Amino acid sequence: MIKIHLSRILGEKRITQAELSRRTGIRPSTINDIYNEVSERLKVENIDKICECLGCTVPELLEYIPNL
Repeated sequence: MIKIHLSRILGEKRITQAELSRRTGIRPSTINDIYNEVSERLKVENIDKICECLGCTVPELLEYIPNL
C-alpha cells in the first residue's frame, strides 16, 4: 500500500488544497484526489510540482507500507 501524506503536510504548512492548486497549476480535482488518497495513478510531473512547491521530498510525501 502507498500512503500519501499530502493532507498532513498541507496542514503543517497551513496551505489549502486550492492554494496548492494555484501554485502548482494542478487541477483542484486532481489535488483533492491525491489529498484524499483516492487517486488510482499519480503523474511523476505532479509529484515533482507538489514536492517543489511544498519543499518536501518524495519519501516525505509518499510512504510504502507492505501489504500483510
